[in-house]
Amino acid sequence: MSNIPEITADELQEALDSNKEFTVIDVREDEEVEQGVIPTANHIPLGHIPEAVGNLDPRKEYIMVCRSGRRSMNASEFLKENGFEQVHNLKGGMLAWNGELVF
Repeated sequence: MSNIPEITADELQEALDSNKEFTVIDVREDEEVEQGVIPTANHIPLGHIPEAVGNLDPRKEYIMVCRSGRRSMNASEFLKENGFEQVHNLKGGMLAWNGELVF
Protein backbone atom coordinates (compact mmCIF):
# COMPACT_ATOMS: atom_id res chain seq x y z
CA MET A 1 0.00 0.00 0.00
CA SER A 2 1.31 3.40 -0.96
CA ASN A 3 1.78 6.23 1.51
CA ILE A 4 0.87 8.83 -1.13
CA PRO A 5 -2.23 10.80 -0.14
CA GLU A 6 -5.01 10.84 -2.68
CA ILE A 7 -7.24 13.75 -3.57
CA THR A 8 -10.69 13.29 -5.05
CA ALA A 9 -11.88 15.00 -8.21
CA ASP A 10 -14.23 17.15 -6.11
CA GLU A 11 -11.40 18.19 -3.78
CA LEU A 12 -9.24 19.08 -6.77
CA GLN A 13 -12.05 21.15 -8.27
CA GLU A 14 -12.45 23.01 -4.96
CA ALA A 15 -8.71 23.69 -4.83
CA LEU A 16 -8.77 25.01 -8.41
CA ASP A 17 -11.82 27.18 -7.66
CA SER A 18 -10.12 28.69 -4.60
CA ASN A 19 -6.88 29.37 -6.52
CA LYS A 20 -4.89 27.27 -4.07
CA GLU A 21 -1.22 27.23 -5.00
CA PHE A 22 -0.19 23.85 -6.42
CA THR A 23 0.83 22.32 -9.74
CA VAL A 24 -1.15 19.65 -11.57
CA ILE A 25 1.04 17.29 -13.60
CA ASP A 26 -0.66 15.09 -16.19
CA VAL A 27 1.49 12.02 -16.89
CA ARG A 28 -0.64 10.58 -19.70
CA GLU A 29 0.71 10.02 -23.19
CA ASP A 30 0.33 12.64 -25.95
CA GLU A 31 -2.64 10.96 -27.61
CA GLU A 32 -4.50 10.81 -24.28
CA VAL A 33 -3.85 14.48 -23.54
CA GLU A 34 -5.32 15.42 -26.91
CA GLN A 35 -8.70 14.40 -25.43
CA GLY A 36 -8.41 17.25 -22.93
CA VAL A 37 -6.57 18.16 -19.74
CA ILE A 38 -7.46 19.75 -16.43
CA PRO A 39 -7.04 23.54 -16.66
CA THR A 40 -3.55 24.69 -15.57
CA ALA A 41 -2.14 21.13 -15.81
CA ASN A 42 1.40 20.62 -17.06
CA HIS A 43 1.90 17.65 -19.35
CA ILE A 44 4.91 15.48 -18.53
CA PRO A 45 4.48 11.92 -19.85
CA LEU A 46 5.28 9.28 -17.24
CA GLY A 47 8.43 8.16 -19.06
CA HIS A 48 9.79 11.72 -18.90
CA ILE A 49 9.28 12.21 -15.16
CA PRO A 50 12.82 11.04 -14.19
CA GLU A 51 14.46 13.62 -16.46
CA ALA A 52 11.94 16.36 -15.57
CA VAL A 53 12.29 15.98 -11.80
CA GLY A 54 15.30 18.31 -11.80
CA ASN A 55 13.11 21.11 -13.18
CA LEU A 56 10.52 20.76 -10.41
CA ASP A 57 10.71 22.49 -7.03
CA PRO A 58 10.58 19.92 -4.20
CA ARG A 59 9.16 22.60 -1.85
CA LYS A 60 6.00 23.04 -3.94
CA GLU A 61 2.80 20.99 -3.91
CA TYR A 62 2.02 18.66 -6.83
CA ILE A 63 -1.09 16.78 -7.84
CA MET A 64 -0.37 13.94 -10.22
CA VAL A 65 -2.97 12.84 -12.80
CA CYS A 66 -3.33 10.05 -15.36
CA ARG A 67 -6.25 8.17 -16.90
CA SER A 68 -7.17 5.96 -13.93
CA GLY A 69 -4.72 6.87 -11.15
CA ARG A 70 -2.25 4.00 -11.45
CA ARG A 71 0.48 5.68 -13.55
CA SER A 72 0.16 8.93 -11.62
CA MET A 73 0.58 6.97 -8.38
CA ASN A 74 3.84 5.58 -9.77
CA ALA A 75 4.93 9.12 -10.65
CA SER A 76 3.90 10.33 -7.17
CA GLU A 77 5.96 7.61 -5.52
CA PHE A 78 8.96 8.51 -7.70
CA LEU A 79 8.71 12.16 -6.66
CA LYS A 80 8.35 11.18 -3.00
CA GLU A 81 11.46 8.98 -3.26
CA ASN A 82 13.31 11.99 -4.67
CA GLY A 83 12.56 14.32 -1.79
CA PHE A 84 9.18 15.78 -2.74
CA GLU A 85 7.01 15.96 0.38
CA GLN A 86 3.79 17.54 -0.92
CA VAL A 87 2.68 15.08 -3.59
CA HIS A 88 -0.91 13.91 -4.06
CA ASN A 89 -2.48 11.54 -6.54
CA LEU A 90 -5.85 12.19 -8.21
CA LYS A 91 -7.97 9.25 -7.08
CA GLY A 92 -9.56 7.62 -10.13
CA GLY A 93 -7.62 9.85 -12.51
CA MET A 94 -9.30 11.50 -15.47
CA LEU A 95 -12.00 8.84 -15.37
CA ALA A 96 -13.20 10.48 -12.14
CA TRP A 97 -12.83 14.07 -13.41
CA ASN A 98 -16.09 15.78 -14.36
CA GLY A 99 -14.73 19.32 -14.41
CA GLU A 100 -13.62 21.58 -17.21
CA LEU A 101 -11.16 20.38 -19.83
CA VAL A 102 -8.86 22.39 -22.04
CA PHE A 103 -7.56 21.21 -25.38
